[in-house]
Amino acid sequence: MNILREYKVPLQRYMAMMDLQERNEKLFYKLLIDNVEELLPVVYTPTVGEACQKYGSIFRRPQGLFISLKEKGKILEVLKNWPEKSIQVIVVTDGERILGLGDLGCQGMGIPVGKLSLYTALGGVRPSACLPITIDVGTNNKELLEDEFYIGLRQNRATGQEYAEFLEEFMSAVKQNYGEKVLIQFEDFANHNAFELLVKYRKTHLVFNDDIQGTASVVLAGLISALKLVGGTLKDHTFLFLGAGEAGTGIAELIALEISKKTNAPLEETRKKIWLVDSKGLIVSSRKESVQHFKKPWAHEHEPVKELLGAVKAIKPTVLIGTSGVGGTFTKEVIEAMASINKKPLILALSNPTSQSECTAEEAYRWTQGRAIFASGSPFDPVDYNGKVFVPGQANNAYIFPGFGLGLIMSGAIRVHDDLLLAASEALAAQVTEEDYAKGLIYPPFTNIRKISAHIAAKVAEKAYELGLASRLPHPKDLVKYAESCMYTPVYHSYR
Repeated sequence: MNILREYKVPLQRYMAMMDLQERNEKLFYKLLIDNVEELLPVVYTPTVGEACQKYGSIFRRPQGLFISLKEKGKILEVLKNWPEKSIQVIVVTDGERILGLGDLGCQGMGIPVGKLSLYTALGGVRPSACLPITIDVGTNNKELLEDEFYIGLRQNRATGQEYAEFLEEFMSAVKQNYGEKVLIQFEDFANHNAFELLVKYRKTHLVFNDDIQGTASVVLAGLISALKLVGGTLKDHTFLFLGAGEAGTGIAELIALEISKKTNAPLEETRKKIWLVDSKGLIVSSRKESVQHFKKPWAHEHEPVKELLGAVKAIKPTVLIGTSGVGGTFTKEVIEAMASINKKPLILALSNPTSQSECTAEEAYRWTQGRAIFASGSPFDPVDYNGKVFVPGQANNAYIFPGFGLGLIMSGAIRVHDDLLLAASEALAAQVTEEDYAKGLIYPPFTNIRKISAHIAAKVAEKAYELGLASRLPHPKDLVKYAESCMYTPVYHSYR
């Protein structure tokens, strides 16, 4: 740790950690587990974003499996080249929408590698059971295509039927090689593909999209836990989103589902408390014909509103959620409007990395005179306002997906059902203590993340058994203890 702290540039710390992972995997995980709050921003967002942008120039060794369009018809063979045979989790990207940074092509490999190191460190999945994959179908990023160090195919992205067939071959090959129970996590695909892939494969494979479902689950957990601070139940609140892509619509749908489950009201009804603003303004029924299919359920009756400030004044939301991928969009006027409508406005600026966050923690507290309950996607330092220290929460998917994945693996689940996501959210919200609330936190500190993951895994597994999706029999008696016993711990074995 001392050597790592000598590096002042985050990217150098990232490179030092990647070298360590290559050289001594156990030590890498030991460091990551024992210093999770300090090292998480190094191996994952925000630093991993910069690493992906410069991946070609800092490239040492391929840490995962690259499958390119040139291997069409031979994907099964390529999978068989990976030295480890018993794989439990695959994280796969095609690099088209890396965080809020756009198309980084093949250099998106940093994301599956980073995600899987968190599956191991935070969720206890064995490193040898994790497989990072990047599907290289080209890139539309001109700068990369002209970059001498770009490591991928130098061509524009394959789309349409060619893309669909390639993905179909990949999904079949994975199932053929690793069986029904391998978890395939889609990561950082572009909107149109992300939704289609999830809908297409959720009935035949064990698939999970972290950008749609993981984000939704972690945000729902934050909202459930924030009710302790703002009062009422979810159905008493009105939600306004800036950004109607994968994250925005995924979170909105899960909130509507949770309210529906709790109140027995139909989904069509519970959706009406949730409004979305995209680049063209508030999504309203007069726009229904022109919006993408995944936005249609959110087109409610209302006159058109062009920009966010007008929408805040018209809708009077109690909760403002940013998933736009555009920094600085929660302006002073927007946040002051939220503060004038609500005693304790709940503001979630979720876009990553930090540079894309809709507002900073300091702005949220300052513009609401310290009344805001704030959480963000990337970490912010504590804020001192009028002599009081506010600790901003981080709505980080790393709270959910490692425990969620462990729960699926240990129960031998064969499909992901939305009720499993709700179970994960409720389990995470239950881990927030009175001390955390006193600091204004709506998420528990990351220091206890392995304990939190074990509880989430237990609840997810319990739900999987209840829904008849689990194949591991007999059902373990104490699921939390069982989860803990399944977790990988980095220790050196004694051979004497």
